[in-house]
Amino acid sequence: MSDGEPWFQEGLSFECTRCGACCTGAPGFVWVDAEEVERLAALLGMSLDEFGRSYLRRVGHRLSLVEKAGGDCVFWSAEVGCTVYSARPEQCRTWPFWPMNLEAVEDWTRTARGCPGVGRGRVYSVEEILATAARTPS
Repeated sequence: MSDGEPWFQEGLSFECTRCGACCTGAPGFVWVDAEEVERLAALLGMSLDEFGRSYLRRVGHRLSLVEKAGGDCVFWSAEVGCTVYSARPEQCRTWPFWPMNLEAVEDWTRTARGCPGVGRGRVYSVEEILATAARTPS
């Protein structure tokens, strides 16, 4: 590998197992934009106002999904998994190819300890990984 090339030049394997490890157990923010809010509200058959009152919180100038007690995503169900999977926010769609997980092999190894989908499934090319990381809300 030459200077400037990512450590994952040969690609990385990932397949979502829908286990919920990235959706549960820790408070945080799931950032959403207007398009994502519209997509989620439509999936749930709600008006934008209804959806906002039920599922959104303002954090500074941004919007985040609310959480259940304990930090679980409001759309996580132990019985069925993500209840909005087809309309999930970009932040969820780009997991685990977040910049913070790709900085060094040690970061990817840490991510793999908490995510059973890391290291299985198809191999994503370096180009796919970098494009996905670039879409990750920060």
